[in-house]
Amino acid sequence: MSRQSELQTPKAGEGALELLHRFAADPAAASAYGEDCLKRTQAIEPQLKAFEYLPRDVTAKSGPLGGIPVGIKDIIATSDMPTTNGSAIYRDHVPDADAWVVARLRDLGATIFGKTVSTEFAWRHPGPTVNPWNPAHTPGGSSSGSAAAVAAGLVPLALGTQTLGSVIRPAAFNGVVGFKPSFGAIPRTGVHPLSPSLDHVGFFARRVDDVALALSLLAGTSADDLHGRPLPAFTVDIAHGLTPLGKPRLAVVRFAKWERAEAEQKGVFESVSDRLRGAGAVVEEVTLTELDTANWDAINTIMLSEATTIFSGLIARYPDRVSDVMKGHVESGRTKSAMDYLAAKTAQAERQKALAAELDGFDAVLTLPAFGEAPRGLDWTGDAEYCAPWTFVGAPAVALPAGFGKNGLPLGIQVAGPYRNDLQVLRVAKWVEAVLAFDPGVPLLAGQYGLPSQSDHLTSRKRHCDKSSGGFQPSTVKPSHDRYRHREQNL
Repeated sequence: MSRQSELQTPKAGEGALELLHRFAADPAAASAYGEDCLKRTQAIEPQLKAFEYLPRDVTAKSGPLGGIPVGIKDIIATSDMPTTNGSAIYRDHVPDADAWVVARLRDLGATIFGKTVSTEFAWRHPGPTVNPWNPAHTPGGSSSGSAAAVAAGLVPLALGTQTLGSVIRPAAFNGVVGFKPSFGAIPRTGVHPLSPSLDHVGFFARRVDDVALALSLLAGTSADDLHGRPLPAFTVDIAHGLTPLGKPRLAVVRFAKWERAEAEQKGVFESVSDRLRGAGAVVEEVTLTELDTANWDAINTIMLSEATTIFSGLIARYPDRVSDVMKGHVESGRTKSAMDYLAAKTAQAERQKALAAELDGFDAVLTLPAFGEAPRGLDWTGDAEYCAPWTFVGAPAVALPAGFGKNGLPLGIQVAGPYRNDLQVLRVAKWVEAVLAFDPGVPLLAGQYGLPSQSDHLTSRKRHCDKSSGGFQPSTVKPSHDRYRHREQNL
């Protein structure tokens, strides 16, 4: 029997909500599903390289998330698995305690399904993870492994973090749903900081319902996270999901950087706008000039200043275990003055307040998540300029898959809204998702190992991608330092 035929997989792309509904009717299916996810991951992982560490026990537990495997980005502490923070400095580090969000997941019955690859300290230096749609391209970052694992059908839910665009961008590049909640909605206790004024915990999943469920169960407060601010409580019905906000009023925001977007990305965006208008939405162009022009310098000043404070000591102690990319960012941070930082923080607070007024009367924003397809090569995780405005003001944002580009890689759209309007943004995203009814299917890398497709995209995409990129070959990228020793020993 071939390795592929040994993998008895469920239908492709089952979301967390669908799985919970199935497990409620057949409790024994939960543990079987966990074992299946592990087998699938072990088969695909040598090519995908999405995980730093895999669990030894995937026995399903009871609870609101009982039986749901969840990938954990490797800057989020786990007391029973190494947490390397994507760095050789922490290659043997096992934390004394779980991060707040991991402890909460365990309490809810979720299966902690290993540690997903992060870029170095969730910054720019990439790891070995490839894009499951075409391993010659980046999966994006810094939440590289989480996005790729969900796209490949290895887990239905994964945690990521975003300081500039590290949830929204990789979600778009991998053809999955990504959600960055409002700043402070998910406690960051036990999450290695990059920039405490900008760091968000977010989610990757197959459906909007799944990220809405995750927010409803994981939003909270921690005495150790001074930036925490609880959201109003809400629930997601397991049988029916989130109630969509029908026929919303949408503000189309292109930003001045629109001209840099790829033609196919623009085309998908215009097509989506027309579809939504045809389905009854009010779609109007809005210019957010100050958020567009002022935020990039300010957000970089905040991030570089705070990161330099956090990482200067580590670099001084372990200069040979830190990438030149990281050292360069910290050197840039040293050029920022206290006055620069205070001015940037003032701009951040002002823009957060102003955004709510500028979007008064609109239910959500419709914009791009990225300039186009995932870039070719693994050295660059892509541009965050369409994600950064919403990170800057702490606003909720959702990436949705919406089409494919000229190289057969996913393209997305982004739905966002003012700070703390998370539920409304999710309800609008649910409506948009339903109107588009777009399922990208399963990447070829996963399909090679017997994972069935929900759609007809697979065959046509294989012809297209084989022709454009020479077929799908295992990555030849070698890990830097010794940061992946746990991968090689445990996977």
